[in-house]
Amino acid sequence: MTQKKIIAVFGATGAQGGGLVRAILSDPNSEFAVRAVTRDTHSDKARALAALGAEVVAGDVDDMESLKRVLNGAYGAYFVTFFWDHLSPEKEMAEAKHMAEAAREAGLKHVIWSTLEDVRKYVPLDDNSMPTLYGKYKVPHFDGKGESDQYFAGVPATFLLASYYWENMIYFGMGPKPGADGKLAITLPMGDKKMAGIAAEDIGRCAYGIFKKGESLIGKRIGIAGDQLSGAEMADALSKALGQAVSYNEISPEVYRSFGFPGADDLGNMFQFYRDFDEVCNSTRNVQYSKELNPALQSFEMWLAENVQRIPVE
Repeated sequence: MTQKKIIAVFGATGAQGGGLVRAILSDPNSEFAVRAVTRDTHSDKARALAALGAEVVAGDVDDMESLKRVLNGAYGAYFVTFFWDHLSPEKEMAEAKHMAEAAREAGLKHVIWSTLEDVRKYVPLDDNSMPTLYGKYKVPHFDGKGESDQYFAGVPATFLLASYYWENMIYFGMGPKPGADGKLAITLPMGDKKMAGIAAEDIGRCAYGIFKKGESLIGKRIGIAGDQLSGAEMADALSKALGQAVSYNEISPEVYRSFGFPGADDLGNMFQFYRDFDEVCNSTRNVQYSKELNPALQSFEMWLAENVQRIPVE
């Protein structure tokens, strides 16, 4: 039996990496083996991945020696950074730089870098239609990733751009909420524009499709989405799934930024970018090609059918 090619998956216990680990290990004919990289090999999630057949190893993206050890003997790697752990674009860029340098040194054959647009290419820092944050960013959790693309020059990398996670409705309070009148509504600053969205599990499945296609996708930028929907269309789908009316509460990005929760200004700017540059964002994130990479790709309605009971509506 030929040796399987090892893919080192960073963030293996998170949404993106976990989806990739499960996609590879659930395919009995896969040419790949998984090395699941996590900070805590004893966590319940890490143990669950080991039970599926992953080699679970401890890795620290801030430690180059640790990265080299984790990548030793690997064919490829899935690299994702952890902005919401620390809210620092600089730390995220340092992590990306370490990953790229370690990949180059290890001689990896195929890397996927989970990136996003650098919004400053579309909204310059002196454009006050969108506030500048931390002194030099428009959408910090996008811009740090986009700026880090440069580190992967000379690395055989595919640049993967994900979409808005529908799981945000479950875990981050972005689902329907009752108003003063008791009626449910989702609140977004999207106007009537469509926004690309995806089930978190499908990000990993699409990444697996990229690894299967191999070298032909090196150097390519690939955006993925399960659906592209307006706020009103999302509200309609939620109404059907919940069996009660959900309306779309359209607000301005200024109002969204004023909500005051950690990251509200960053997310308000993100939605403004999705709204004002909807053609850029949606043309990059191709639903049809995502389905080619991942035939099990879920539409929003399909995702709701499986997950609507998990969305808190109180």
